[in-house]
Amino acid sequence: MGSVERAGDATSEVESGEEEEVIGGGELAQHLTMSGITRNEMLAAITNRIHAEAMASLPPNVRRRIRALRSIQKEFVDIEAKFYSEVHALECKYEKLYKPLFEKRAQIVNGAYEPTDEECVNPWRDENEEEELARAVQGAAITDGDDKVKEEPKAIEAPAMDPNVKGIPDFWYTIFKNVSMLCEMMQEHDEPILKCLQDIKVQMHDDPIGFTLEFHFAPNDYFTNTVLTKEYSMKCKPDEENPLEFEGPEIYSCKGCEIIWKKGKNITVKTIKKKQKHKSRGSVRTVTKSVQADSFFNFFSPPLMPEDPNSTLASDIQALLTADFEIGHYIRERVVSRAVLLYTGEGLDDEDDDDYEEEEEEECSTEESEDEEPAPRRRAKRPPRAPAQDNPAECKHQ
Repeated sequence: MGSVERAGDATSEVESGEEEEVIGGGELAQHLTMSGITRNEMLAAITNRIHAEAMASLPPNVRRRIRALRSIQKEFVDIEAKFYSEVHALECKYEKLYKPLFEKRAQIVNGAYEPTDEECVNPWRDENEEEELARAVQGAAITDGDDKVKEEPKAIEAPAMDPNVKGIPDFWYTIFKNVSMLCEMMQEHDEPILKCLQDIKVQMHDDPIGFTLEFHFAPNDYFTNTVLTKEYSMKCKPDEENPLEFEGPEIYSCKGCEIIWKKGKNITVKTIKKKQKHKSRGSVRTVTKSVQADSFFNFFSPPLMPEDPNSTLASDIQALLTADFEIGHYIRERVVSRAVLLYTGEGLDDEDDDDYEEEEEEECSTEESEDEEPAPRRRAKRPPRAPAQDNPAECKHQ
């Protein structure tokens, strides 16, 4: 499979020029430029130099006390690391308690089990209101059907669901459509496959700490796999050289899986034709190349970091990996545990609302008074950090 061409390398000269303009003269800037350091690293080095000079200007006894505070901070970090390790151990423990609930959910969704009347009672909800709404919708559908004889033809609508259907059709596919993060990854050619998605499971790991996402599929026309996996490994120990930079669990590697596509069904690649002109003879030929196509299933083939972590390409891949870690964490924390609420729409976040309405809110917000306080935001559980660029992730696919 051919690789996708990138435009990043063509801008390296412009970027290096910007670095010199921002940093300006000075021995430190010249040294860093000659060493091939990136712009962000250059700015970080200068910031550290400024902080060091500020510390050096303090009286010796004040600097001595600050060193004592650093030692105290190191003790705090060691305790914090232990806290996060125990949290992960608790997550592994409670995963075993969640497992039978998720298995019953999968049986209901896929029609292998029909819940009893007792299991369908929600005492905290008004069941009569839901039934009245259902009858109103059915009545409106019947009325519309009578009027259609006199009306002009309308756009073709999705066929009504069979009242005797088993399970909950398109359960996970509907979740993908409802959740903006997943919907943005999904392409039209992904939809027939995602309609075959039967379950998403999480397997927790103790050593090394981490988790694996399992996507279970019914037999389909696209690949022979029944399960696609994405594995994330984390570390929860402070770095020996920079222990005070510890901010919690950090995902340091991820591994996808090989999708065994059926002949002619690989939707992650597309064929393009490109004309090439000979430099000396001037003749033109047409070549065919296979390039990566946009697809949700690229999620199972994370990119590899290049050998040079300071290259422009490495910076682009780092951004992709950071987004990948956020997606994996979101699927584990929100999608798997709150699937039914995402299916019904009750558990959707604000960013999953209609994009047009968001644009209106943004336009109105520019006219608000500066004294007005922003609306409070829900506090979310902090996800594991992505690896720093100077310690690239070892992302692989089998």
